Amino acid sequence: MELHILEHRLKVTSIAKPGLHYYTHSLIKLAFLRDRSRCKFFSLTETPDDYTVVLDEEGYKELPPSEYLQVVDTIWLALNVVFHGISANSSQIVGVTKIAKSVIAPLAEHGVSVFLLSTYQTDFIMIQEKDFPVVICTLSEEFTVYREESGESVPVYSRVNSNGFFEDVLVKSETMHPISSPQNQFCVMSLDPCSLSSVATVLIDVMFYSGSEGREGVLDQNSDLIKFFSFSLIDGYISIVMDAELQKKFPVDVLLTSSTGELWRMVRIGGQPLGFEECGIVAQISRPLADADISAYYISTFKFDHALVPEEDIDLVVNTLMNRQEMGR
Repeated sequence: MELHILEHRLKVTSIAKPGLHYYTHSLIKLAFLRDRSRCKFFSLTETPDDYTVVLDEEGYKELPPSEYLQVVDTIWLALNVVFHGISANSSQIVGVTKIAKSVIAPLAEHGVSVFLLSTYQTDFIMIQEKDFPVVICTLSEEFTVYREESGESVPVYSRVNSNGFFEDVLVKSETMHPISSPQNQFCVMSLDPCSLSSVATVLIDVMFYSGSEGREGVLDQNSDLIKFFSFSLIDGYISIVMDAELQKKFPVDVLLTSSTGELWRMVRIGGQPLGFEECGIVAQISRPLADADISAYYISTFKFDHALVPEEDIDLVVNTLMNRQEMGR
């Protein structure tokens, strides 16, 4: 297996909803006008709390500072796992299941906090740049590690300290965060970039201006539903997650789904904002799902984490995670 550290140097930001109008022009440019921006990594996720925007340094320049913008004060690196020349997901939407035991769990055990972003094409494990030496040391025994530089993949080797070994990190016991499961049915989709212009008006409306019509109007009043939408444009590949009701706004056969076309349900992790220094949050969800061989599509946001699982597995997933919480008390 290969682990690729991508060239992107990323910023994780949050835009407060009352200030969205201040950033709409910049976000539309980043999402829809690729020729007018040097940004190669852009992800926007709307939750009930805010808009989480993950983007590279070129894209970050497009966001003007304001009281509505929060930024994590660190640079993040994106890692991608490749199996026999094929990325860990490779459009099969198996998500974190494949990398839970080989990447996520070992990093948690060595005190590395991760920010995970699943897309239709692959999964990006984001780590803070300061943790890079620990990550390489932790994973180099199982993976051949490469770092992308100027379009080329350059091998990276683990560096030990002056005593000839890498110090172990003392990790605190894992915190079991509360979970909830809204009743929404979600779709995980992709879109041919060449078709982006044909659905731009609908996408812009959904991303920024969806108001009170239909199901969207009851989301805030009905605690069993959640406002959640995710759009990513990374290295020319588009990935979208939306409520199944929203999909009906789009022309038929423009949005691409897996061959099964299955619907997904969500597990939302955290009773209060999770922060960025705690390790093991993703492992709390991904390891039991991997043990049960359940596919998962995982999206970390500025305040909470979200795991999407096939609809037929949601009861098993919730019961499994609830039981682990009871055992951890």
